[in-house]
This record gives sequence, structure tokens and C-alpha cells, in this order.
Amino acid sequence: MSSKKTEVNYTGPFITMVVLMSLVGFLTVINQQFQAPLQKAFLSNAGDLKNTLSTFITFSFFLAYLLMGGVSAKMVDKIGYRATLVRALGILILGLGLFEASAFQFDQFGTMVSIGAASVPVAYFIFLIGSFVVGTSMTFLQVVVNPYLVACSVPGTSSVQRQTIAGAGNSTMATIAPLFVASIIFQGKTEIQIGSLYIPFAVLMVVVGIIAISLSKIHLPEIEGTTAGKDEKLEKSIWSFNHLTLGVIAIFFYVGVEVAVGANINLYAESLGFLPTAAAQMAFLYWGGMLVGRLFGSFVSKIPGNVQLTVTSIGAGLLVIASVFTGNPWLLVGVGIFHSIMWPAIFSLAIDGLGKYTSKGSGALMLGVVGGAILPFVQGIAADAMGGWNLTWIIVIVGEAYLLYYALVGSKIKQ
Repeated sequence: MSSKKTEVNYTGPFITMVVLMSLVGFLTVINQQFQAPLQKAFLSNAGDLKNTLSTFITFSFFLAYLLMGGVSAKMVDKIGYRATLVRALGILILGLGLFEASAFQFDQFGTMVSIGAASVPVAYFIFLIGSFVVGTSMTFLQVVVNPYLVACSVPGTSSVQRQTIAGAGNSTMATIAPLFVASIIFQGKTEIQIGSLYIPFAVLMVVVGIIAISLSKIHLPEIEGTTAGKDEKLEKSIWSFNHLTLGVIAIFFYVGVEVAVGANINLYAESLGFLPTAAAQMAFLYWGGMLVGRLFGSFVSKIPGNVQLTVTSIGAGLLVIASVFTGNPWLLVGVGIFHSIMWPAIFSLAIDGLGKYTSKGSGALMLGVVGGAILPFVQGIAADAMGGWNLTWIIVIVGEAYLLYYALVGSKIKQ
């Protein structure tokens, strides 16, 4: 029986998982790239709150990772990986539908509400709910897709290679996303028409629906021994491992600074007078640097994680410092290459030596992803308070400094 299982070719399911992982990267960055155009469409009367409310779009998306991470794990335990995957796609269609509803409400009714001196359309709040729902779908997909990438054996590949291929797909679509928003949805126009998103998002909903239907037609491998059962009683808390606890904070800062640069570089550039197309190009090149770094990441796989993190945090930090002193947003583009290999370095350092606590440690690290919600949002608040973006990049510098600390000190195992 076991030898027969190993002969099964899961190329079809593997390709499906790569498509889903690519979809995660695409929609995650698309949500971020809506900050600048929606600031013009929805928040022209928001006054001093315009940057705060713009970055709240990204906050809502990543907040789902914190609030729905536990729910997704329980759903896998209750209904299994496959059913959770299909349900995640259904949730995604709902979230995309809310984006459509937001545009429709704004075009047809344009109802406004007051927040202090600011006037904000109801459509903005509908879009926020849509961001959270799409973020929830991404959370569910992430919980399911990674185990399937390991389980879907394909001739001539290892599980690591399959995850690398999926990661490259994710980064490729993340790189394309800024240009898709600027050039396809809004067609490079400075005058934003929110109705421009009707057709692109309708097409995305159809594509996601087709993927969901196809999942009911293809054979997916069983992933045994990974759901909750009568687990061994663990003697101590996972938080008793100091290098893991500090690793969760490192993930918080890493995801936070990665998203802060990728999401807010548009707003920063446009505040300096750059055209939306140029600002989108900066975001494109930043995510492109992430892609290039991940494609070549396998060449540094034998270099210890703490060395990788030391070099990349110093490199990223110096570029951000240079951008602050020169007021040049183009310098932030190069940060993407350094950010590209930080995640695996932090992850491997944080779970090193955990033994039977490894699975729970991996789950704990997912809590740090909420940094992608908090740091960009705090930066937006600071931009409004300071009347500009330049000095707000100090937040990113602090994040890079913590990552350097974790590489040199915090990652050392004390037990």
C-alpha cells in the first residue's frame, strides 16, 4: 500500500496549490495598493486623517491573521484540509463582492458620515469590511496550502523545491499587483473612478469560482497525523522558550516593515509630487526585488540563519536611513532584496531546538504576522501628525534594528 502511494503523481493538485499561493501574493499586495487610489476617491475630505484612514485598509486585512488564525486551525481540525480550502475560496468571493458593493454604494448613493472634521463615505467602511474578509480568506488558504505543498509529491521534486516554486509564484504575482492596480484597474489616470474596479474584480470572482469547482474534481492527497487529536501532554508553556518568544516579536517587526515599505511607498512618493504611475513603479520594483531575492535564496541556504539576518537587516536599515536623510523614495526600492530572505531565517532560528514543541511554536509565530497590520497603520498616523512621511520611516529603522538584535543576541538558545 505504501509503495503504491508513493507512485501517485500529484502534478495537478500541486499546480492548483501553486495557483492558490500565487493568488495569496496577488491579492495581499492589491489590497495594499488600493491605499493611494482610495485616498483620492474616498478620502479627499478626510483632512488630517487621510493617511491614517488610508493605512487602515492594510490594517484591516492583516488584522484577520490575528483574529482568524485560531478559527482557521479549528476549522481544519473539524472539517479537514480540503473542505477548509473550498470554504476559504467561498469567503474570498464574498470579500471581492464587498469590494464591488463598496464601489456601487459610492457611485449610486455616495452617503457620507462625519468623523470629527472629516467627511468619509459609507463606501469606505464597506471596503474595510471587504479587506478583513479577504484577509480572512488568505489566513485560511495559508493554513491549508503549505501542508498540501509538502504532501503533493511530484516526480523529480522535493518538498522544499515545491515550496520554493510556490513562493516564486507568490512573489511573481505580488510584483505584478502594483502595475495591475495602476495600469489595468485605474488605467494610469490621476482622476480616480472607483467604478473602474467592477470588471476586474468580477473576473477575479469568476476565476476563484472556477478554482473552487475544480477542487471538487481533482484528487487531493490525504494529510494524515496533522490535525488535533489526543496529543501528548506538554510539560511547559511554549512561551518558556526565550528564543521563540523573541522570534514572534521578530516576525512582527519583519512583516510590519515589509508591508510598511510595500504599502506606503506609494503614498510617500505621491506626497512628494511623483505621478501615480511612478509611485506604482516603485512598489513594482520593491516587490520585484523580493522576487529576485527569493529566486536566488537557495544559493544562500547553507549560510547560517543568524548570519543571513545580520547582513540583510543591516543592508535594509542603511537604505532606509539614506532615504530619510536624502528624502529620496527610490532608495526604498532596494530594501525588497534584503527583505526577501528574512522570513525563512527568522523562522528557522525561532523553532530551532524546540523538539516536540515545534508544531506549537510554528503556530505561535503566525501571531507575529499582525505586525503587517500595526506598523503601516502607526506610520500612517505618524504621517498625519507630522504633516509628512519622511520622518515616519524611523519606525522601519527601529524594526530593522530589532531584527539585527535578534540575529546577534535574541536567537541564541538558552535552554
